[in-house]
Amino acid sequence: MSDTIFGKILRGEIPADLVYEDEHAIAFLDIQPQAPVHVLVIPRKPIVSLADAQDEDRELLGHLLRVCAQVAEAEGLPEGGYRVVTNIGEGGGQSVFHLHFHVLGGRALQWPPG
Repeated sequence: MSDTIFGKILRGEIPADLVYEDEHAIAFLDIQPQAPVHVLVIPRKPIVSLADAQDEDRELLGHLLRVCAQVAEAEGLPEGGYRVVTNIGEGGGQSVFHLHFHVLGGRALQWPPG
């Protein structure tokens, strides 16, 4: 498992406010939320970013996106809308090098994002 903060969360070395978990993924509240609802969805498999995912990860990637939708539903976001984002590489804003999706909502989100 990766030695990132997310790897440490997966190993139980660092606590997290879990909102979802299964055998393939976990979702937890972001400690620096950028919206009223800000949940991170990560795979248990250590994949650095979407760019590093392989063909064998197709099913897992689809599962992660379904988890994003389920988390949004559980957080009451679908009616008002929400955003799902993944950052790739430092230039794309990635700061933790373990694939993760941000589920953001609870307020009107602007475009472009930044």
